[in-house]
Amino acid sequence: MGATVPKQFLEIKGKAIILHTLGKFEEALPSAELLLVLPKPEIPRWQEISHGTAFENIKTTSGGDTRFESVKAGLRLIESEGVVGVHDAVRPFVSIEAIQTTFNKAKSTGAAIPVVDLKDSIRKVDSDQSVAVNRSNFKIVQTPQCFDVNVLKQAYQQVFNSSFTDDASVVEADGKKVSLVKGNYSNIKITTIEDLKIAEILM
Repeated sequence: MGATVPKQFLEIKGKAIILHTLGKFEEALPSAELLLVLPKPEIPRWQEISHGTAFENIKTTSGGDTRFESVKAGLRLIESEGVVGVHDAVRPFVSIEAIQTTFNKAKSTGAAIPVVDLKDSIRKVDSDQSVAVNRSNFKIVQTPQCFDVNVLKQAYQQVFNSSFTDDASVVEADGKKVSLVKGNYSNIKITTIEDLKIAEILM
């Protein structure tokens, strides 16, 4: 992004991206408990940004050097049974329907993630050659990725592996099946300057 602050704290329409994201979950799941995992040096910044908002008192903990370690840190805050959803702070445009549908599917199956179809043609690159592949056999994965709490905690007892690209891959490595539900195309992950410009338009 090239910004001087972490991207989740950049503003869209005068409000930090992370506040937009938390607000979407508060709207979709009013009774859910929200937990926040942040780099330890950024917790004071969060306290300043959240002061006076509905989120200033939510449980917060510091994460690790990897997503894997950060999710483990967040799971340690959970003491109750139920469904947990792991979501990227920089995805403020997830739809209410996608949140509710994914949580409900995980409640019945133990694990669910939102996905969307590819719109572009894709090719598989192998060494110095490439070959066209059928895009209908692939999906774009989004968040929130939702799981029965005990399923996710058990999966995160595994030793980290470089094949763990998201929570679903961790759960699958533990022998569990992950269900797919329909996501929404506007649920973009804001990671580049171009993404930020698109986000301003969407907002």
